[in-house]
Amino acid sequence: MGLKIIETKLADVKLVETEVFGDHRGFFTETFTRNKFVDAGIDFDFNQDNQSLSSHAGVLRGLHYQLAPYTQTKLVRAMTGAVYDVLVDMRKGSPTYGEWEGYILSEHNHRQLLVPRGFAHGFITLTDNVNFAYKVDGYYEPKADRGIAFDDPDLGIDWPMSIDHLTLSEKDTKHPQLKDAENNFVYGEI
Repeated sequence: MGLKIIETKLADVKLVETEVFGDHRGFFTETFTRNKFVDAGIDFDFNQDNQSLSSHAGVLRGLHYQLAPYTQTKLVRAMTGAVYDVLVDMRKGSPTYGEWEGYILSEHNHRQLLVPRGFAHGFITLTDNVNFAYKVDGYYEPKADRGIAFDDPDLGIDWPMSIDHLTLSEKDTKHPQLKDAENNFVYGEI
């Protein structure tokens, strides 16, 4: 079974496609095989798996990150349903600092997204009943938990649905803009 690695416009961000074997019963794929990922240049010490359920379309989670030294590399995917996943490069000195890009992750395209340390991450559900999986290489640290505003006008994220009727946590409605956010990420140092 092979991996296909797709480079993106954001420095160090990669889409990962695993080989999918389907028949009349459904499909099978290896979502993570350490030696194959290492051979493809994705070598992180993933030590925790997380999962969230968003019960309906229009749920927005993010844009989240953890300050250094508690940063996390994430490998994320939609196990059921579909999301529009967004990353913002927050690494000062990065060639793509302050830029964002969005990706469709779904149960049908089987794509995974490698979210490097120093990126804010979030997604909006495009379907009901989205089970979303996160493989991370660092533990959650509440004192380092931060976020930036999903509707920061300086970023101009083009969400695929009206933001007037989204479902957000109270915490996610109060994040600052990128220019005002606490940020200790330096490109090449995290």
